[in-house]
Amino acid sequence: MTDRLSAEEIMSALRDLDGWEAMPEREAIQKTFKFKSFNQAFAFMTRVALKAEKMDHHPEWFNVYSRVDVTLATHDVDGLSHKDIELADFMNKIIA
Repeated sequence: MTDRLSAEEIMSALRDLDGWEAMPEREAIQKTFKFKSFNQAFAFMTRVALKAEKMDHHPEWFNVYSRVDVTLATHDVDGLSHKDIELADFMNKIIA
């Protein structure tokens, strides 16, 4: 079973996740990724999709040309879990 993170755990995780922010209207985190082209954005989404499928944890995202807006939350716990932090960290690492 996946456990919901405490407010303290969320704040601690956000300090280590460059560019990720807590959403004010719900317990979720978000980040916008900008790329040089649509192909780069799509390649990023493809890599994330493969990881997300293995984790059985899928992002909410929106893509327009070279921009990808990502929101992460764990619907099973109605908030954030370690899965969100792991996937956010993966996204940051593959663009570094």
